[in-house]
Amino acid sequence: QILCEAGLLPGALRKNSGLKFICRWVGLSVDNNQSPFTARAIPGQRLRIPINHFEGSWHCDSDELERVRANGQVVLRYTANPNGALDDVAGLTNEPGNVFGLMPHPERACEPSSGSQDGAVILESMLESVPTREHAHL
Repeated sequence: QILCEAGLLPGALRKNSGLKFICRWVGLSVDNNQSPFTARAIPGQRLRIPINHFEGSWHCDSDELERVRANGQVVLRYTANPNGALDDVAGLTNEPGNVFGLMPHPERACEPSSGSQDGAVILESMLESVPTREHAHL
């Protein structure tokens, strides 16, 4: 939410379409694995990850939606939209692809005891995209 409000990501987050707080597991589909945030995923891969929000419905105007689509900025979509997000968007990047925002919580789906390990693919993708100290350019 803060990333959109700060102008780091396109669009804005609104109250959920049902005007209720949502805390449950949802299905996601990987829309784009060319992002460093989903590089370990397979396009179309289904993930089961929890959400926990009241203002999690992503929206933008039609021109911005066309730009976001054309630039491949949508990386995750809801398989059964729980909150009324435009175009089923669950996670997207900025145009350069170095800022990523998502409403689901992958950190809550990484251990067998949590009920799903699907969040690990997102977190592992992120970790692999960070240069190691020995390879970092100072």
